[in-house]
This record gives sequence, structure tokens and C-alpha cells, in this order.
Amino acid sequence: MNLKNLVYTDDALHEACGVFGVFCTDPERDGASLVYYGLFSLQHRGQESAGIAVVKDKAITCRKGMGLVGDVFTPEVLSTLQGSTAVGHVRYSTVGTSSIENAQPFVSRFKLGSIAVVHNGTLTNAHVVRELLEDGGIGFTSSSDSEVVVNLIAKNYKKGLEKALTDTIQFIKGSYALVVMTNESLVGARDPNGIRPLCLGKIEGGWILASESCAIDAVGGTFLRDIEPGELIIINAEGVRSSSFSEKTRRGVCAFEYVYFARPDSVIDGVDVYGARIQAGEILGRESAVLADLVMGVPDSGIPAAIGYGRATGTPFGLGFVKSKYVGRTFIAPNQELREKAVSVKHNVIQSEVQGKRVVIIDDSIVRGTTSRRLVSILRNAGAKEVHIRVCSPPVRFPCYFGIDTPHRKDLISNMNSVTELGKSLGADSLAFLSVAGLLESLAFNHEQRGYCLGCFTGEYPIPVPGEDL
Repeated sequence: MNLKNLVYTDDALHEACGVFGVFCTDPERDGASLVYYGLFSLQHRGQESAGIAVVKDKAITCRKGMGLVGDVFTPEVLSTLQGSTAVGHVRYSTVGTSSIENAQPFVSRFKLGSIAVVHNGTLTNAHVVRELLEDGGIGFTSSSDSEVVVNLIAKNYKKGLEKALTDTIQFIKGSYALVVMTNESLVGARDPNGIRPLCLGKIEGGWILASESCAIDAVGGTFLRDIEPGELIIINAEGVRSSSFSEKTRRGVCAFEYVYFARPDSVIDGVDVYGARIQAGEILGRESAVLADLVMGVPDSGIPAAIGYGRATGTPFGLGFVKSKYVGRTFIAPNQELREKAVSVKHNVIQSEVQGKRVVIIDDSIVRGTTSRRLVSILRNAGAKEVHIRVCSPPVRFPCYFGIDTPHRKDLISNMNSVTELGKSLGADSLAFLSVAGLLESLAFNHEQRGYCLGCFTGEYPIPVPGEDL
């Protein structure tokens, strides 16, 4: 295969969404503002749309729009959201188009009450469930699989909240971190494999559910624990009640949460994200060191790994890249021309730091190669003597079916190509990836090997997946 003739689009793995919910016992507490700040801390998980729903006097009010949290929720919009219990969502579309119809929360109002649902993940049987519901006379207003969840809950609500939730989550398959708001409760649920993260926090006079612990910190809360895989948690005026809705299954937490998606100040399932990235860099240095004068990380997630690589190899660490704070991740751009411009604008290099030096750049992943090729080019133009790429994750060779919008296998640059061939196509003097064993070692908590989903690296998934259209 002639890699130079391939056309590449963006080079980022696309995380799905971030969810946040708060339950306050004081009816005068401003739940919407708490969710607003929580969503700011989760903005890295989705930049297409944002939404907040609140409940007051048994009525749910919802506001959502396209764009970033700060753009959608002006002071005037926030002032219309009154209520002490609220849920919010930031979205990147892995299922359904990027449109206001697919923005969350989804709200359902019916005879027995109202519910609002926010969801992070992807349901592998969504189309089957949707057809069954449509055959039963239930209509849909979006193409999002999250609306399948809200309609299932509403359909079963006459059985009572807990039974409706249990029946729903036992019927759906795939990955999900769910937060559901009713007139009187806040509910969280995590899929039986724990693929997508969800955690519980405490705030004065209330409780928090969030995708990441950093969002709990942002509103002055205290992180308590992660929601366990297959756990259902109900929060109301009586306190917090937990139950399990599934038999113990293989834990399969998404490994890319630690490599790329999560903020470095988060802790997921007992693993410190920043520490895991440092350790991944150290292991990468042990596995594939190269003689160099400087190591630098591709901002932002590559920086901790570069620090670790420098520690392991003795290579001086430097901040050779400058990243614009005002350019979104490359995949936000709607077409190839704009994506390529975004890569050019997003990163620049400090020439005095790299000129005449042998440079190692550490990145979190390579998907299509757009970013890596551009970074090698600007380093050489700045006078770098050698450019070596080291990647703190294994090659991405398979698609994800659980909430990450990876391309088809044929579009993944690491698929069916040797590392040497790929390095040459990127213009690098050498290229090496972290091994799967090395990644698992970096995620070992107190030397305990926990279960992770490595499907995008190995093609082995924690649950059955639909066939891929190659």
C-alpha cells in the first residue's frame, strides 16, 4: 500500500460525552449553576452541544443548544433554570448527527410524571430496541440512541421508578453511564462492564453524579467513589441507596480514558490519570529509547508521558510546542480543508528550543496521521536535526463500538501497515508505540491488574459487537 497517496482527515479519537447531575436537599439551592460549572470541567469530553435540565415543583425545564457551555448558557439563559435538582450534558456525536435534535438532556413528560436523561456511551442494540418501541406506537424526535433509553424508562414507569430503571438497563446492551432525573430523585447507572466512567460525590446539602472526579472538585464537592459496573444508585430526600442490576461480569473500563479522554486531575476506578500517563511514558522510555537531545509532549495529554519518558531515558524535557487555547480539537472542523487548517493553527513550535537538536515527540495516539505528519514538518522547518515519534498507547487498529467515534478499520493508518512503514510515511526518523503489556502495566493500581477494554488495540472486546462494514 502506498501510504503517501492516502487522504487523511483528522487524527484524534473522538470521545463521546460528559454527564453531570446534582441533588440538593435545600429547595432554594441553584442546581443549574452547579451543573453549569460541572459541565465546564467536562467540556473536553464534548464540544458540539450542551444542555441542562432542572426540576422545580414537579415540573422539568430544559435548555440546550449547539456549541460550548459558555456560549449556550448565558446569564439570561441560566436565570430561566430554577430548581435544586439538575442534570447536564456535553456532547460529541458518536451516534446520530450533530444537531440540536440530538442534543441532551432528553426529557419525557407522561401521565405518571416527567424524567430527564443524560447518557454517555453507545448502545449496540439501539436499532433493535428502537424498532420495537416504534412498533408499539412510540415516536422518536432524534436519531440518538440516548432517546431509546428515555422512551424505555417512560414505557415502564408504571411499574415504579426502580423497576422501570432495572428493566430498561437489563434490556439495553453496550456502554452507558446514565444519569436520570425525576420529580423527586436523581439516579445513576453504569453498564455491567464499566466501560464508561461515572462517579459519586458529596456537596454541602446534596449529592453529585459525574463522568469524572474533576467535575466534582470544580463545584467544591468531595469525591466519594466510583459507581461500580452494574450498579444502580438512587438519590432522594431519604439519602443514597445502591443496588446491583447485573451478575458480576468482566470489568472492561475503556483504557483510552487514561491515555487521552479524561482530564489529568481526575481519578477513575482508583487509578490516578496523571500518574498513569507519567508511568506510561516511563515504560515507553524503557521499551523504545532513542538517543536524543530533547523530549517534548504534544499538548495536552502527551506532556505527562513526555515527562515520564524523560525520567526513564535521561533525555531533557522541554516545552517545544505552543498550543493555541482557542482552537478546538481537530475533529470539530466540519470538512477536510478546515481540519487541515486547524492542525496548522493549533500547534506551533519554539524554534530556539529545537534548532539543531535530535527531538523526540510524545503523542497519545495516531489515528490517521494528519497531526503527526504536520508536527514532523514544522519541527524540521524549525531546524530539528532528527525527529523521532513515540506514542504512549499501542497502535489503534480496530474500531470502537462503545462511545468513541473511531473510523472504519480501513481508515486507521496503523491497520495492516508495519510501524517502520508508517514512520516513513509520517516523515519521522523513527516511530515506536507503547506495547499492550506496557499500557496495562501503567494502569496497574497498587500492582493489581484490573479489567480494561482494549478492543481498539487488539480487536478483543468485553462484550459481543456488531459486524463492521469494511
